[in-house]
Amino acid sequence: MIGDEILIAALVYVIACLALVLYQQKQTSKLRSKIEALTLLVKENDRQRESLKRELQELRTGTIGVGRRMLELEKQLAKQEARIDETSQQDPQARLYSRAMKMVELGAGVEELVAECELPKAEAELLLRLHRKN
Repeated sequence: MIGDEILIAALVYVIACLALVLYQQKQTSKLRSKIEALTLLVKENDRQRESLKRELQELRTGTIGVGRRMLELEKQLAKQEARIDETSQQDPQARLYSRAMKMVELGAGVEELVAECELPKAEAELLLRLHRKN
């Protein structure tokens, strides 16, 4: 009888160990599946990150190109403005009219224009009408 009890106890112990091994294998299998899924997610995340990194680099390159083009255009504009100023400075008549327009902007009247810029009264009145701010 004691031998039967030991045999039954050993059999219960072996069955419990087998159940525990089967449970551990099932849990291990679930964990492996989760690890594989997470590995796929990490790989996909890496691919997306690299794609976004390339797009960002392309945007940076484009922005740099636009900035350079703007600098070129600003230089061209400055040259054109210098040419216009130079041309207006070479023509004495144009200088008088430029000065008269600035005086009008500052609030000068007909008499001041006639006296300072040596303009005929009719031209001074015309300049006032054309360039005076309302």
